[in-house]
Amino acid sequence: MTDTHDILFRTLGDPTRRAIFESLCRDGEQTVGALTARAGISQPAVSKHLGLLKQAGLVRDRHEGRQTHYTAQLQALAPLADWTNQMARFWESRFDDLEDLLKRMDQ
Repeated sequence: MTDTHDILFRTLGDPTRRAIFESLCRDGEQTVGALTARAGISQPAVSKHLGLLKQAGLVRDRHEGRQTHYTAQLQALAPLADWTNQMARFWESRFDDLEDLLKRMDQ
């Protein structure tokens, strides 16, 4: 597994970060204040989570006056989607092999 995968899994492994990212995916661009109101944690904690999401390439920020707006970067999930597809093909192949073996054993 590549460093990119490790970073994405580690970043999204935290339930609070994952919830913030999901909120941005679902509801679009939001300010830190709006995300804080939904997260149920302090603004500094939300900002720290957003910083880690930004480092992983999962969010982008845009400054407008005194507010910072965050947007999910869905294309950053592409390596995880690719990995998931590879794993699905791997296991489908293994299950097909098992099914063939069981059919041969029944004969």
